Amino acid sequence: MREEQKNTRVVSGFIWGIPLICCFFAGYGLAELLFSATGRPAALWAYIVSIFFSVIVFIGTVALIFLMYHRVFKKRGKNNRRNNFVNEMMDALNKIAQGNFDVLISTTDFDMPINDFNELAKSVNKVAKELSSMENLRQDFISNVSHEIQSPLTSISGFAALLKNESLSTEQRSHYLDVIETESKRLSKLSDNLLKLSALESDDTSFISHEFRLDKQIESALLMLEPQWTEKNINLDVSLEKLTFMGDEELLTQVWVNLLHNAVKFTPTDGSINITLAENENAVYCKIADSGIGISEEDQIHIFERFYKADKSRDRSLGGNGLGLSLVKKIVDMHKGKIEIKSMPQKGTEFIITLPH
Repeated sequence: MREEQKNTRVVSGFIWGIPLICCFFAGYGLAELLFSATGRPAALWAYIVSIFFSVIVFIGTVALIFLMYHRVFKKRGKNNRRNNFVNEMMDALNKIAQGNFDVLISTTDFDMPINDFNELAKSVNKVAKELSSMENLRQDFISNVSHEIQSPLTSISGFAALLKNESLSTEQRSHYLDVIETESKRLSKLSDNLLKLSALESDDTSFISHEFRLDKQIESALLMLEPQWTEKNINLDVSLEKLTFMGDEELLTQVWVNLLHNAVKFTPTDGSINITLAENENAVYCKIADSGIGISEEDQIHIFERFYKADKSRDRSLGGNGLGLSLVKKIVDMHKGKIEIKSMPQKGTEFIITLPH
């Protein structure tokens, strides 16, 4: 042990001694150069000047070594951080490619104004978050579609099985057939609305704009629904200005049919519906207000989401699949317009559609 310590001291002595000797001779040489130019002073001053130059050379050498050491290791540290970042980035991208969006790349300061790694990390994190949100929406959509399809299919299958019973009365058989017909129409409407939404969102539907009478279009929608509002003895208060509008007539027909159908559906017997169409300098607006069951403030936030139903308890009795208002919102957006809702539970609902022209 003592021998190892002795050897260590000897090695340390060489490590520090050799540079000190070199610095002394370098300082002595610089002093001699100075003396050859200015003349040699007294021996004591010559010795002091030589020592001074030796110290200066030693400090400069140590500073240079320290600077080089610092720069080399700092560069190595940056390279290590960059390598770690690249590995983390590749790992995150591989996870995203495999459908795992639960990734988060840590950000750090690389002092690189041209290749900003932080911005790249933030962008990948944002993409992962948005893809995760889209995946959740996709799963919810599949779940909702499956539920909406399963319900009528179960009814059709069940009542079709009951029809095999030969002892059924004519009245029972007629009732079962009515249920099967109603559920079949519900499936057909669901399929139709899904196809329309898909076409609108993928821009496959051509937007055909031309001039037409908007008031006549709303009148036609009302006449189409006449059997429904007549059966419930609903009072209609209609005020339609005669005006011409430039837009897609076929798409806007779906807006009025959906909104008026909902108004009739959720308005009780002997209720009332008010329809107003007017224009100002920059836009036309249509107000459809009913005296129906209304919508809570909490539900109004989600009312235009696909498959959202404000009152789950009344869906089956009143039909619907939660896609009508999504279609309305999409078509109004395509016309650069906006749709607003005002409603309170048991105090009716009012939709206001504004279309620029």
